[in-house]
Amino acid sequence: MLFGSHDSSKIKLCSDLKFFILVYDNDYHYFFDSHKMSFHLFKTFKINYLNRALITSLTCLGAIGLCPRFAIAFNTTTTAQDNSTPKIVTTFLPVHLFTQAVVGDTGEVEILISPGAEVHDYQATPDDAKLLSEADVLVENGLGIEEFLSGLITNAGNSQLQQINASEGIEVIEEEHDEHEHEGEEHGHGHHHEEGNPHVWLDPVLAQQQVATIRDGLIAIDPNNADNYRTNADAYIQQLQQLDNEFQQRLAPVKGCNFITFHDAFPYLAQRYGLQQEAIVEIPEDSITPQDIQRVQQAANQYQVKALLTEPGIEDKRIQQISSDLNLPLEAIDPLESGETDPQYYFQAMRGNLEALSRACQ
Repeated sequence: MLFGSHDSSKIKLCSDLKFFILVYDNDYHYFFDSHKMSFHLFKTFKINYLNRALITSLTCLGAIGLCPRFAIAFNTTTTAQDNSTPKIVTTFLPVHLFTQAVVGDTGEVEILISPGAEVHDYQATPDDAKLLSEADVLVENGLGIEEFLSGLITNAGNSQLQQINASEGIEVIEEEHDEHEHEGEEHGHGHHHEEGNPHVWLDPVLAQQQVATIRDGLIAIDPNNADNYRTNADAYIQQLQQLDNEFQQRLAPVKGCNFITFHDAFPYLAQRYGLQQEAIVEIPEDSITPQDIQRVQQAANQYQVKALLTEPGIEDKRIQQISSDLNLPLEAIDPLESGETDPQYYFQAMRGNLEALSRACQ
């Protein structure tokens, strides 16, 4: 308790004066009446994260000058400003990279899905619910990629949680699907999203828009740190603009390059720089059949593709065999769902993608 077991002798020194003491803490107002020698308690509204720090206001009308012992006991009127930042949680790696870039050294950002875990099929855990129950802000990519999220938020039971949808306002591309789907294809690489293709972060221009949306959301929630958010976001957006320039210059000579991918992750990137993601050929994980190989071959002939694109870390001999049989280069393009959590990792991975696309489209 702020006053503890108060010393009645100190209060008695000023009992003949008319003064009051008003104390604020997290959830209550305490009012002390010197004449009635009693405290009055008034419950206030539930605080949010900005009001977590203890704020004490002391007013003693006429008593400080006349009762120095009392003034020493309670010091002078003080107000401690709260420089705390909200507890921010992000869903998965690209959203985390952008959010951490905006927050910078202002605070820490936690992530729900560890880099490398499959976001499309992620199953939330009790630890995830606990993390959200204690969070102030949740930043998500949106566009249906975090399918687990609505149930998790419900289970967290945090009515004060504020959400930022990083893809808000982005014009989406409808997903393409291989028309020859297999039974049980849900065990393969196919993921359907009703709201459109969610892989907007792989376009450096749309990434700028996501960073700006995260910045504006955090400023609205935490205006005390608005200057930091703006400064950090501006610096990161400048880097994204430079990356966009690099993509434009390197890919301009190969505009119109057609490729086949096994994951519908790159339509925004292709559209931005004049490439053509012509087909998404989904191959089941358990076994490959002659029909699968034939489908890839048919797509390659139909669209006159120049390369097959896969993802880093996928050592699939079946895909390598298809590449060899069709005499098409096989390049790995990183969808940035795994990797380092340092915001600069985005540029490292995307420049690697630029090199791979340049080789594939030569």
